[in-house]
Amino acid sequence: MTESRRIHILDPRLANQIAAGEVVERPASVLKELAENAIDAGSQRIEIDLEAGGARLIRVRDDGRGIAEDDLPLALSRHATSKIASLDDLEGVDSLGFRGEALASISSVSRLELVSNTQDEPSAGWRVVAEGRQMEPRVSPAPHPRGSSVVVRDLFFNTPARRKFLRTEKTEFGHVEETFRRLVLSRYDIAWVLRHNQKVVHQLRAGDEPAAMERRVGALLGRKFLENALHVDIEATGLRLWGWVGLPTHSRAQADQQYFFVNGRVVRDRLVAHAVRQAYRDVLFHGRHPVFVLYLELDPHVVDVNVHPTKHEVRFRDGRLVHDFLFSSLHRALADVRPNEPTSPDAAPASAGDEVSTPGAPTTAANEQPRWQQQGMALGADQERPAAHRVREFMAGYQALHPEHEEQLLTPQPQRTEPEAPVAAEPDVQAKAMPEADATQAPPLGYAVAQLHGVYILSQTARGLVVVDMHAAHERITYERMKQQVHGDGQALGRLQTQPLLVPMSLAVSTREVETAERERETFERLGVELDVAGPETLLVRRVPVLLDNADVESLIHGMLADLERFGRSDRVEAHINELLSSMSCHGSVRANRRLTVPEMNALLRDMERTERSGQCNHGRPTWTEMSMHELDKLFLRGQ
Repeated sequence: MTESRRIHILDPRLANQIAAGEVVERPASVLKELAENAIDAGSQRIEIDLEAGGARLIRVRDDGRGIAEDDLPLALSRHATSKIASLDDLEGVDSLGFRGEALASISSVSRLELVSNTQDEPSAGWRVVAEGRQMEPRVSPAPHPRGSSVVVRDLFFNTPARRKFLRTEKTEFGHVEETFRRLVLSRYDIAWVLRHNQKVVHQLRAGDEPAAMERRVGALLGRKFLENALHVDIEATGLRLWGWVGLPTHSRAQADQQYFFVNGRVVRDRLVAHAVRQAYRDVLFHGRHPVFVLYLELDPHVVDVNVHPTKHEVRFRDGRLVHDFLFSSLHRALADVRPNEPTSPDAAPASAGDEVSTPGAPTTAANEQPRWQQQGMALGADQERPAAHRVREFMAGYQALHPEHEEQLLTPQPQRTEPEAPVAAEPDVQAKAMPEADATQAPPLGYAVAQLHGVYILSQTARGLVVVDMHAAHERITYERMKQQVHGDGQALGRLQTQPLLVPMSLAVSTREVETAERERETFERLGVELDVAGPETLLVRRVPVLLDNADVESLIHGMLADLERFGRSDRVEAHINELLSSMSCHGSVRANRRLTVPEMNALLRDMERTERSGQCNHGRPTWTEMSMHELDKLFLRGQ
């Protein structure tokens, strides 16, 4: 027993098998490591062959630089790499691999063979395998075109405990295919081929021009992704964010179409996830997840990729800067989603597969403004009064679209036992609604022609028919106007009226949270919260915003401290206030079964066209949808 406890050096195979536990979880992780090596080798084409989901065979072949004969024995050794040579190199890594552990780890739990050639002459290739307990490499001649091929057979054949955790072939291949998607989305300039059991699954051409990139994204994520996504490309403070971000109406039940790359490396980062989630907070339906393919480019020296053996996590030198850049960029892109103008008077109709028209750039405001809008805008010009007073005055002075309906607007309406018939507009007003002379000059949401069951507005556009949920649309319009009253420019809270607590609330916190509270004192004050340090692990809450007088103060402060510590930013106060404003706007918006005249309906449509995020109500539901003439013709078999 004493002898077994003596310190000794592990044999190379056992050491590599222990290391393999960090980087080799399943066939998908093997593919990731091998393909990243192929990318780093400067390949222009990478072919991947699998059998039995990768458990029986994984072959990755590339046309890169190859490995010289003299370097082949080192290729299967631990901590042997050509990508870094000093600490300075490590602090500015611009390659995907750099740790020098992958091939050694994989070869310790499989039968691995590496064939490579650095010359254009195919007969000049060499093969290396690691054999024996000491994993001594053996090199022999082997014909091979310029580049490398790595063959991994019988994964975990010598570690039965690991092999029994592998799932079915279908499940393992699903993980492999997801890894493949991440790889091919990281490099559009490389041609890729994926085969499974001798059948071609994906064959993607190289091309980094916009059209080719969109074809690849569409092939991997579906055409609906592109049809319901915005393209963004924003640069600021040494950062660039570009890619595609899905419209709030095109969300998913799972977070399975979220791809984020930092300098070409796919990452799963909490800071990034938080920034994206906050950007969608006001527009996404509860329980749904946004979709996106986004690329962040920045100086490699300001991001640390040596955080975890799998290299899925990164650490930013200035996390607050990155978080605010991501949030503000996506927040503004989503805010600008509004009904778009037709590209030309004789623009082609939407395709049959279109579900809704893709909103585009902001439109010019129409001249007509209902009385309630003018009143709200006049109030918005006065930014000197405390926000709590401003929002209360706004709601107190809020009027209906018609004075005689004010009481109906501000109070819930009784349910009708019989459905109402659609409201027919007066002939003279109807004629003005959609000019016959030049119908193509209609605004994006067209002109109202009728109201259906007191719930929907039917509008004729240059492309077809738009249906608007009038309550949901009006709710968003009211909500956005109220947020402007409270938050000013929409990026930061304005002057919030605060109230002192009758008895200051004592909070037990950690010393680290006390340091955060002292460091972020100005931030708390801007958000309407006054904190004092009462001890090394105690804070006193003295003031909170008036609008949050019924909030759980203790939970709110703890959450704000956690956000500021982790992300360098907290939107919890703003989120609570917005939740209150959302509820107020819901109660103050036009109700179902409310009759509107054609001018009133048109006024609502014009306001939608100039309101941020007007495509969704406060709860994330869509406010409008469109059917093209082509789709309507198909319903009635016209032209067939």
